Amino acid sequence: MDKYQLIEKLIREGYIRRKEVAEAMLKVPREEFVPEELRPYAYEDRPLPIGRGQTISAPHMVAYMIEAAGVKRGDKVLEIGTGSGYNAAVLAEIVGPEGKVYTIERIRELAEKAKERLEKLGYGNRVKVFVGDGSKGLPQFAPFDKIIVTAAAKEIPMELVEQLKPGGVMVIPVEDWGGQVLLRVIKGKDGKVIVERLLPVMFVPLLSGTEE
Repeated sequence: MDKYQLIEKLIREGYIRRKEVAEAMLKVPREEFVPEELRPYAYEDRPLPIGRGQTISAPHMVAYMIEAAGVKRGDKVLEIGTGSGYNAAVLAEIVGPEGKVYTIERIRELAEKAKERLEKLGYGNRVKVFVGDGSKGLPQFAPFDKIIVTAAAKEIPMELVEQLKPGGVMVIPVEDWGGQVLLRVIKGKDGKVIVERLLPVMFVPLLSGTEE
């Protein structure tokens, strides 16, 4: 499958609903974000290992989470779990030069590789990569329009909810009855929080602390 067939499939299956999401995913070269030996599988709709027990999410999940959060041009977005940097690159394409993407990775080696890759591909001015504990977010850069978490938390981290702007949205997988469920957390203009259950998922766990 090539990238065009993949995007057509995701549109057909309803994961991609907006033109800007399709265009962003067509523009970002996913093969640059996977290990050399896995490049032939870059446009298959499945997660792939990127080392250190981490994965690059399946393209349908990347699209689904971005659509669920409603990321748009000009947004200031916080991503928890940089991984390979692929998701941050797609987000950068959507938010455009008026927006900004802040992304946190707890494993220093992955963060450094992702930063290097993003800079090489021209996203360095739009994406800032940090090494840190994602569950704490980046309060010094808050508030954010959107927060996307790519690791499963035991419960919704209130520190992240606090870093959402009124009217902001967070999409996060959370442990649930022995499995995981993807939640959409909407912070109303009045600060009231609404939580919507979206679908069952499977992500690596959201861990505290950092690793070299």
